[in-house]
Amino acid sequence: MKARILNQGGGAANMNQLIRQAQKLQAETEALKADLDAREYDVAAGGGMVKLKINGKKEVLSLEISPEIVDPDDVETLSDVILAAVNQAVRLVEDTNEKELSKVAGGLSVPGMF
Repeated sequence: MKARILNQGGGAANMNQLIRQAQKLQAETEALKADLDAREYDVAAGGGMVKLKINGKKEVLSLEISPEIVDPDDVETLSDVILAAVNQAVRLVEDTNEKELSKVAGGLSVPGMF
């Protein structure tokens, strides 16, 4: 049994419309990425003893350490709390970016688009 492809006309018009939609999606995605990169996130760890500000590019902008957590005999705890804050901040940026970009894509997955 042979499959027949019916020419229903408008093939070029449909292709042009698809290209325009892809270009619009790409422009929206680029604008959203710029917005996401510019966002800043505040994260606290260790009961608020360590506060960190990070941007959407995952660059640490500031780090505040409460004097109460600084114990020269226990530098390891301070290191652990700082690592926790950094990791939490990076996860927050990644989760936010993924969620926002998936809204634009509407579930569409085009390799290399994002």
